[in-house]
Amino acid sequence: MKAVRLEATGKLALREVERPEPGVGELLVRTEACGICGTDRHLFLGEFPSKPPVTLGHEFAGIIEKVGDGVSGFRAGMRVTGDPNIACGRCPECRRGRVNLCHNLQAIGIHRDGGFAEYVCIPQQQAFELPSALDPLHGAFCEPLSCCIHGVDLAEIRTGASVVVLGGGVIGLLIVQLARLAGATKVVLVTRTEEKRTLAEKLGATASADPLSGDIVARLIAADGLLPGGADVVIECAGVAETIEQAPRLARRGGTVVILGVMPRGMKIGVEPFDLLFREIKLVNSFLNPFTHQRAAEFIASGTIKVEPLISRRIGFNDAVEAISSPARLGEIRTLVVPDID
Repeated sequence: MKAVRLEATGKLALREVERPEPGVGELLVRTEACGICGTDRHLFLGEFPSKPPVTLGHEFAGIIEKVGDGVSGFRAGMRVTGDPNIACGRCPECRRGRVNLCHNLQAIGIHRDGGFAEYVCIPQQQAFELPSALDPLHGAFCEPLSCCIHGVDLAEIRTGASVVVLGGGVIGLLIVQLARLAGATKVVLVTRTEEKRTLAEKLGATASADPLSGDIVARLIAADGLLPGGADVVIECAGVAETIEQAPRLARRGGTVVILGVMPRGMKIGVEPFDLLFREIKLVNSFLNPFTHQRAAEFIASGTIKVEPLISRRIGFNDAVEAISSPARLGEIRTLVVPDID
């Protein structure tokens, strides 16, 4: 079968490899679609820890081809989404229920072979059923959506709250929709790309702003701004130093800042502790998707969260290596690797 393999830092290749066989308690899934995430590009550049050689791809969905011994509740022909994050269940963090902080966390597509392949094996406890009538590409959004749900849970958005979302990629546009579902009545998306600002407003943002159009902090939180005094919640989704440093300044006194964006390992930012202290800004980091993948699958299955407008490109394996190893195209939201295209 074809698989996109990270063979070493900076070395990515399309290879022919042997099709895996499901072990005890595992499912063999024929991949229908797998999304290219910013983390995949960090892995290629060595900016995020992994264990090459490994097949990348952690945002995937597909059809069960075969079930291993001991599997219950799943059968060949079912469509499933895979939660890539496998906790050990035994370490101190797992015993506290903090499975996303597991000392022995193993991730499909990072530590073990993932979804940029014709087939992928997953433990049955990582699989969640999707409707057979669902668009086969939509299941690939369950993983990023599950991470967003965790971030919104941590944000504790209340009915009538105001929210600023920094970054107009797939995470930011999912957060816009979740924030409205959580009860926010004012949701402002900040991104440089006009097309993403327009899409955000179609998906539920009450306003959008271009950070290049002047002092964005003043424009948003000034007395005559979009959110005078600041937002109840600011959610950073871009993973760049500028927006992470900017986020606390956009929050009102007593507000909450949630960092969802992933910066490369080793990079640092500057914050002003005095400002955080005297305005009592709550600064929260959101990591992965503890116990949220089922909820994501239900949102996707019901169509409550709109994902079709977030698909920028559909490509096959022959174009996947270049797409993963290169920066995202201008205006790109999410590119999906679809095996049937080749």
